Amino acid sequence: MTAPAIPEAVLPEDADQALLIGRVWDPETGGPRVAAVSGDSIFDLTRLAGTVSELLELPSPAAAVRAALADPELTEQRWVTADVVRSSLAGDTARPHLLAPVDLQVIKACGVTFVDSMIERVIEERCAGDAGRAAEMRELVGKALGGSISMVRPGSPAAAEAKRILIAEGLWSQYLEVGIGPDPEVFTKAPVLSSVGLGAGIGIPSFSSWNNPEPELVLIATSRGEVVGATLGNDVNLRDVEGRSALLLGKAKDNNASSALGPLIRLFDGGFTLDTLREEEILLRVEGPDGYLLEGRNTLARISRPFEELVAATRGTHHQYPDGFALFTGTLFAPTQDREEAGQGFTHKHGDVVTIRSRHLGALVNRVGASEELPEWTFGLRQLFGYLAEQPRAGLPFTPAR
Repeated sequence: MTAPAIPEAVLPEDADQALLIGRVWDPETGGPRVAAVSGDSIFDLTRLAGTVSELLELPSPAAAVRAALADPELTEQRWVTADVVRSSLAGDTARPHLLAPVDLQVIKACGVTFVDSMIERVIEERCAGDAGRAAEMRELVGKALGGSISMVRPGSPAAAEAKRILIAEGLWSQYLEVGIGPDPEVFTKAPVLSSVGLGAGIGIPSFSSWNNPEPELVLIATSRGEVVGATLGNDVNLRDVEGRSALLLGKAKDNNASSALGPLIRLFDGGFTLDTLREEEILLRVEGPDGYLLEGRNTLARISRPFEELVAATRGTHHQYPDGFALFTGTLFAPTQDREEAGQGFTHKHGDVVTIRSRHLGALVNRVGASEELPEWTFGLRQLFGYLAEQPRAGLPFTPAR
């Protein structure tokens, strides 16, 4: 994998100030360990909490982790950070390696939260999933919509007026409805425990010929809907499938290894808060085996709805998540750069190395492969519960969700 193999290139720029947690696959015990990264070492927190979900339900997760790191009865230094990062990037599953940093949390996602990607969804719909028509439709839709729509606040009177005009012109779309309408799109991206982590393969199924990465900020929330940290995610998207019909969203979004998260969760602590992320820039780099290079930028300051609105649309009196949830917040990035034939735009090739990076969250690196050929998802809830039942714990009382 042509990606940085040193921890400094994977961890946040200010890693020495960051409180980083995640999960390490431990071949010695045959299962996932809750862990904290601190400098050159990774500490096992499983005696404090058997799952990341349980850890985040503690009254103050950040304080609990800091206390555990200072208490040898609650944690132990198990791994060298550099070794775990290298084995993760190498895909060496025989050695300790990082997993997706969530476990029991439901993987939710918001779509069409940036105007640029909203317009691309409209184009997909108008093309009915045919990449060959993308350039033509992009020009047509761009002329009709213009740049003024980017200033429209979703759900506002101005948005309602824009909707009226677009309907009159025969250009209204279900994507514009969730892009500028009163309600954001919220869907379930992947089953519990199915996401892959740093260095793992990300899957494109063989039935897709037009697809792309979606670099996103992922908020980590508790059962109470409190956002306590964040990570990076790749919400792999099949443009041809969803373009045929929005009713195929599940087929387009949920496939083997189609959800990547990591490298770690950064807990809110000290100077790192939700406000820090409102100006975060998420960088994308795709390096192809054919020498192709694609770079993009997801600027969160341009998101059309505040994080709080997306969280409230996900969890509330209408829906609860007793084990918490991870929420993809959408992407500004929609690749239009041609990879081969003019007008065909971008699509993945097997072997592409995708790096998603941000200053405060580090770098998530994965290699693209066929969903049908990547390792099958076999470690589910029964396996996790069986593993945890055999592990010694410190006997700390668990604080239930309120």
